Amino acid sequence: MKNLNQNETKGETSRLGVEPVATSQSGLAKLGKAASQVALESAAQAAPLATGKAAQAALKSRRHILLRLGPYSLRLGVRSLVVGLALLVVLTVVAVASVSTGAYPVSPAQVSAAIFGYGQEDNYARYFVTQVRAPRIATAMLVGAALGLSGALFQAVSGNPLGSPDIIGFTTGAATGALVAIILVGASPLGVSLGAIAGGVGAAALVYMLAWKNGITGNRLVLVGIGLAAVEHALNKLLIVRAPLANAQQAAQWQAGSLNDANWAWLAWLALALVVLTPALACLTRPLSTLALGDELAHGLGTRVQATRSGALAVGVTLVALATAVTGPIAFVALAAPHLARRASGAPGVNLTNSALMGATLVVVADFVAQRALAPTQLAVGVVTATLGGLYLVLFLVLQWRKGI
Repeated sequence: MKNLNQNETKGETSRLGVEPVATSQSGLAKLGKAASQVALESAAQAAPLATGKAAQAALKSRRHILLRLGPYSLRLGVRSLVVGLALLVVLTVVAVASVSTGAYPVSPAQVSAAIFGYGQEDNYARYFVTQVRAPRIATAMLVGAALGLSGALFQAVSGNPLGSPDIIGFTTGAATGALVAIILVGASPLGVSLGAIAGGVGAAALVYMLAWKNGITGNRLVLVGIGLAAVEHALNKLLIVRAPLANAQQAAQWQAGSLNDANWAWLAWLALALVVLTPALACLTRPLSTLALGDELAHGLGTRVQATRSGALAVGVTLVALATAVTGPIAFVALAAPHLARRASGAPGVNLTNSALMGATLVVVADFVAQRALAPTQLAVGVVTATLGGLYLVLFLVLQWRKGI
């Protein structure tokens, strides 16, 4: 009987692929040692995995900075913060260079004396700094920030990387309103700016109504906007062709996009609009981030999808209409700024702050190039942004094509 049991044990162990071991004390000891060895090897293999997960968790925790103020908290990406600081440095350096250089060079000490009112003042330096260059640079910053924010909002609403006011037709609609004011009405600069605002708002309302079908979807918004932009562009050409020579020249100059008429009055209105719209932008940041997950999932997370889209469109249209009213259409900044900010920061989502900084930097740098590249001949800032933006658009489309998108 004992031999039969041993034979059965050997058969079972051989079928399991384990060497047969005698059921004596020495055999049990060997089995215990083997089990201990297997446990040690398993622990050794699991230890690096656990250590790797802990290291990854620690690394992820270092990629963000969490700020808390009572019940509120703000998480900042380290890379996004570094990119924002770098943009501020570039913006400051180019702004100082723009103020200091030109037909009448001004030293940094004279700039400080003109702005802050201490030291030895130079009347000419004070005039050029406070009345010519400073309002121009400040306007470039605010217009660029407004365009960058509007581009980020439209791309988030449409879910399309080409969903910017330049492509959708809002900027072209603002240009149509301004051309009607210049050519048909013969309005003053204030009337031209008001016409641009009315044209941008009217184009947005028309796109919204034509794209509405049980709500607004991103693809339908972009397609309707592209069609309306083509119609507006043809209408603008017709207005210029039929206009008297003087009005046609004024209209063509306005369409180029220029900072030559920048002044503190328009700057104050634009700054006030940005301050008023900042709380709305802060409230839209989180809902817009959930829209990237899709309408159904965003709705499941508690986001009011249509209300979010309508609010973002209203804020974006207001920003682009005001920016266009101040300087004329400055092309491709609203398209390129969010893309560059997203690629530089490497963070998903809307990236409103870095988009605004990138837009401000692009316009200030483009204006510096427009003034200094072919001096004493000066170009309109819109010519520089259109040239560089067109090259960026071609590069972007080529990269998307290579990715198979």
